[in-house]
Amino acid sequence: MTARLFALLSIFATYVYATALTYSVAANERACFYTQVNEPGVKVAFYFAVQSGGSFDIDYSVTSPSLRVILDGEKERQGDFVFTANEVGEYRFCFLNEMSTFAEKLVDFEIAVENEARAELPIRQAGGSEQEASLLENSIHSLSGKLTSISRAQKYFRTRENRNFSTVKSTESRIFYFSIAEVLSIVGMAVFQVFVVQFFFTGSRKGFV
Repeated sequence: MTARLFALLSIFATYVYATALTYSVAANERACFYTQVNEPGVKVAFYFAVQSGGSFDIDYSVTSPSLRVILDGEKERQGDFVFTANEVGEYRFCFLNEMSTFAEKLVDFEIAVENEARAELPIRQAGGSEQEASLLENSIHSLSGKLTSISRAQKYFRTRENRNFSTVKSTESRIFYFSIAEVLSIVGMAVFQVFVVQFFFTGSRKGFV
């Protein structure tokens, strides 16, 4: 039974292909990525999250092969979208960091293309019962939904971890430089006090003479 479920999962998995990347978008850079859609009507999922850099936001756009803008946004921290690709050709996914003059943005994103067409279950091809096939289909859909939920939860916690780590690093850096400035201020004040005391004693000696 378990082997059969894994076989069915592998059949359904052949209808989905995805690209998951982490890319560092430099300041004033426009970074574009492409995916090919070979037939109309397929579902395209697009997910992104800014892991570090600046205020954790970035501009984005999704363009069809006919250069029609499907999705776009400004100063977004993350997004999770699904749309139907009605055109055959190359779809463009762009990240724009042109509003930043020096901060680069680390973006984690995934582009997945899913064909809704499904293969006939092997159990039906082998003459199995309709009830058994229905139970297997329900199990497949349940597992698929749970895997999707787990994947989304992992992405969410990864993004939170990266952002919190970036905040901790920024706070640590500020504390370090503040400590250095504080030490320099104390040393400068001590030197100034020594100079003032020395000046008064020198003046008193001149007046006494």
